[in-house]
Amino acid sequence: MPIFQITPKLKIHYLEYNPRGYASVLLLHGLGANGSSWILQIPALVDAGYHVIAPDIRGFGQSTYPGGKVRISDLAADMVRLLDHLKTSPARVVGISLGGTVALQIALDAPAQVKSLVLVNTFASLRPKSLEVWIYFALRFLLVHTLGLPVQARAVANRIFPGADQDVLRQELIKQICQADPNGYRAVMRALAVFNVAKRLGEIQIPTQIITSKDDTTVPCDVQLELVHGLPAAEHILIPDAGHAAIVDQPELFNCHLLEFLNRAQSNDLKSTD
Repeated sequence: MPIFQITPKLKIHYLEYNPRGYASVLLLHGLGANGSSWILQIPALVDAGYHVIAPDIRGFGQSTYPGGKVRISDLAADMVRLLDHLKTSPARVVGISLGGTVALQIALDAPAQVKSLVLVNTFASLRPKSLEVWIYFALRFLLVHTLGLPVQARAVANRIFPGADQDVLRQELIKQICQADPNGYRAVMRALAVFNVAKRLGEIQIPTQIITSKDDTTVPCDVQLELVHGLPAAEHILIPDAGHAAIVDQPELFNCHLLEFLNRAQSNDLKSTD
């Protein structure tokens, strides 16, 4: 299994497919998940000829958590170092939820490393208008700091996969969250709470696709619209009948939109070099 060691205490585990592909795609997972959460996207991307990299963000999956305070910019720096290590930059960066915030931070801190962005059910600043959403986040924060990760995992999985026919998905998410380092999970939750790049969105000039699930109860649509209005080169896709985990709720439709955008961006890049 590929491991990239940044420091003696910080090791990043990643999945890599089709390293000779004509363009690299970096897939960044959501809070509590890991790189394997993209399992329904990876075959489609590989079949389309892309080089795919799906890391575990520090503290999640098999990546280590070195301790201490964490900022989203630290997570972004880890990914930039990974891209440098693999000699694959610039990459097309795709991020869901937490992964979307990391993708935004990479584009701001290391713009030469990013060719395009796909931001899925994510935010520039998490300031929902709904009291119900605020209560949900407060409950999550309380659970993970008091009753622990397994209780938090069940609460999150029940909200993201509420359907009677989604038990397999619930159990898989619970398993992934419980694999996380508890201190790392809490540290990243705190980092997300203070993350705010809303005033810097205009700096990101690269092509960006924003994918919003119509039924997302974690990051409300009005919060995601801040990205649509703030990013100069953004296009917006709304996926029906999908919650926060659009990549597994509607994988075929999601993949269709993702590949159309990536292929179009790749075609435009080739035309610009002619």
